[in-house]
Amino acid sequence: MVTMSDVAKLSGVSKMTVSNVINGRAGVSDQVRRRVLEAIRQSGYRVNVSARTLRSGRTGVIGLAVPEIDRPYFGQLAAHVIDQARAYGFHVAIEQTGAVAVGEIDAINHSYTLHFDGLILSAVGVDPQDSRLAGDYPIVMLGEQNFGAKFDHVAMPNEAGTKAATSHLIDRGCRRIAIVTGNDLDRVNVVTRRYQGYLAAFAERGLEPDPALLFALDGMTLEWGRDAAHRLVDAGHEVDGVVAVNDTVAQGVLRGLADRGVRVPDDVRLIGFDDIPESAYMVPSLSTVAPDHQWMAAKAVELVTARIQDPSRPAREYIAPFDLMVRESTR
Repeated sequence: MVTMSDVAKLSGVSKMTVSNVINGRAGVSDQVRRRVLEAIRQSGYRVNVSARTLRSGRTGVIGLAVPEIDRPYFGQLAAHVIDQARAYGFHVAIEQTGAVAVGEIDAINHSYTLHFDGLILSAVGVDPQDSRLAGDYPIVMLGEQNFGAKFDHVAMPNEAGTKAATSHLIDRGCRRIAIVTGNDLDRVNVVTRRYQGYLAAFAERGLEPDPALLFALDGMTLEWGRDAAHRLVDAGHEVDGVVAVNDTVAQGVLRGLADRGVRVPDDVRLIGFDDIPESAYMVPSLSTVAPDHQWMAAKAVELVTARIQDPSRPAREYIAPFDLMVRESTR
């Protein structure tokens, strides 16, 4: 049986420091926290959840509420959250919100009434000013909404990542670059933030994007990506590059271009966002923006456990780091 003392010895810290990391307490540097968590992972140490529940009155369960469980990105996120939460001795209960405000508010209410110790919520539909978000229940927000000082927030590198993706196409010689994205451009969300990154890349190079090359989709799915590619080719647009809002849409675009005899990357270069596992195995393999999904999950779990420990601590916001994965679709 691996003990806390074993973890302390392996990570080169005191038992108190290990306890502080496990319980999400403040006063531990990020470097030390990562070292302790790695020692927990390597050693196979498991927190005695039953004993902790008896001492603290907590259930040892945190909620994870995401828009759609069957999307590759959210499945990947859930796996990382479960893995990270296990190191802190927490189980994870997953709920689907449908990306609408009522579903997200219901997820908060269910987490509270079911006595979850906290909630990680990927917020899409709820208004940050919604009065139903009041209270001191431990919540960490994921997503693009700006919640100010209300909640801890872990965000994707939407603008910076899409700017880097678009700049990559420009550096490859593309000038007629289409963007295939969602149609909800009237409020702050993943669509608008990534579109701003696309525009920023053009502005930085002193170039003007063609408004006719904005293809807004009713749904960010394979089918809608394929349909957008059909519309792009059938309209006779001269295009040498495509930025897709996510990898799922990019896969649909690739299929749609192939349907019309357009070759990637010979005729059109294509890049996505998210770096879902399938992207490396497509033909051609997909260039994409790769946010550090494991980092996001680790930070969200760290923040929610810290909030459980100290509900009055100041809220913090973090933006995930990312890499640009250059593969065959832009070479």
